[in-house]
Amino acid sequence: MPIPRHIRAARNPGAKLSYWQDVVKPGLLGMMILASIALCGMAAKAQEADTAPALRPVSLMTLEAQGGALERQFFGKVAARQTVDLAFQVGGQIQRLDAPKGVYVEEGQLLAELDLEPFRRAVTRAELSLEQAERTVARLDTLADQNVGSRVQAEDAETQAALAEVQLREARDALRDATLRAPFDGLVANRLVANFNTVSPGQPILRLHDMSEVWIEIDIPERLFDLIEDPRAVGFTATLSDRNADIPVELREFTAETNGVGQTYTVSVALPDRADLNPIPGQSASVVVRVDQTLRPGFVVPASAVMFDADARPYVMVFSPTGADEGQVARVPVTLSSVDGTTLQIDGDLQAGQEIVLSGGHLLQDGQSVRRFLGFNEIN
Repeated sequence: MPIPRHIRAARNPGAKLSYWQDVVKPGLLGMMILASIALCGMAAKAQEADTAPALRPVSLMTLEAQGGALERQFFGKVAARQTVDLAFQVGGQIQRLDAPKGVYVEEGQLLAELDLEPFRRAVTRAELSLEQAERTVARLDTLADQNVGSRVQAEDAETQAALAEVQLREARDALRDATLRAPFDGLVANRLVANFNTVSPGQPILRLHDMSEVWIEIDIPERLFDLIEDPRAVGFTATLSDRNADIPVELREFTAETNGVGQTYTVSVALPDRADLNPIPGQSASVVVRVDQTLRPGFVVPASAVMFDADARPYVMVFSPTGADEGQVARVPVTLSSVDGTTLQIDGDLQAGQEIVLSGGHLLQDGQSVRRFLGFNEIN
């Protein structure tokens, strides 16, 4: 039986060198070769990982349809449907001014009257002039028919008679205009002259409020003026006092131009005809405007979600998922608006439920692949 090499080496110390060369050295070389191969493979994988493009993490938000109601309160004043200054169309001395301030008057009621005697005399003179002109026409027509008088003179007399008739109508109109009556049911706001004063034609005598419908006028800033564009989505309630709160009112009209101060539009709403309401023009009031956001298009987003291109046109980056957390972004143009001056609203080719980039969209390219940002503790 042959003796093992390591036993022979132990018996013969000179055989140790042969054992190193024959057994140990080849084994070590093999292990080193295997280790080198493994390290090369790991280095290749690391190089592949370094050369593969890394997906940029992006923070996303989901577009949600607008809901709820937006409320804004505006302070204003009670106003009549219309306010007119009444005046005589003729001049003269006021003999009667029967219109106390703050009193309701009916349509056709006598409010003021001038001294009528001069106007009555003018009517009498006009009537006499007309009678004289008609007699002259009859006499000259008879003479012309008998070839005794001129036909031209007869025609001139007819013209004078027609002028006399016009003067009579004017005198009667002046007599009628010397009496001032209420053109509608209303409230006497103020007397602008005192009794027995002599006034000229067109000089205001009384100020009268048309109280057939009572309005409240409020001033709305131009940036909020689109609140009243869709009457279906807008509701108004008014408060006159502690006893008259939350009164439903209706939109009547608004000015089509801004006021000189503050760039505001005047909006008029009408109070209901209720027995418990007795508003007076000039009384303070407040109006709450409620806008149903569900009927308004667009989505409310933070300012960081909106970017601008080189031509200053706004856009957002819409995220389209291609995997669990990966996807692509696409540039979508939008239009901007603000309902209340503090929130930003966008509208465009967008749908509720879509995701857009919340911030950092200016660093992305159209069609770029990205991944969701899962938080600072996310595992890559």
